[in-house]
Amino acid sequence: MENRAAIIAIIVENTDSVEKLNGILHEYMQYIIGRMGIPYHKKNIYIISVAIDAPHDTISALAGKIGRLDGVNVQTAYSK
Repeated sequence: MENRAAIIAIIVENTDSVEKLNGILHEYMQYIIGRMGIPYHKKNIYIISVAIDAPHDTISALAGKIGRLDGVNVQTAYSK
């Protein structure tokens, strides 16, 4: 299966989920190009972007695992 580049946008509203989120990202580290996290203290949330190069199914599985975390929202944009 052909790899695709994608960006996964994550908003963490429940900081109790951060450790689990980092564990999931660690599982997929071989596909991650880079990541950037920005704490937004005014709203007590974290905004994270993850650039990834992987098969579509792998990207979907990663986003699905992240989306099941309590207080974590995720959206993915794919390259063509």
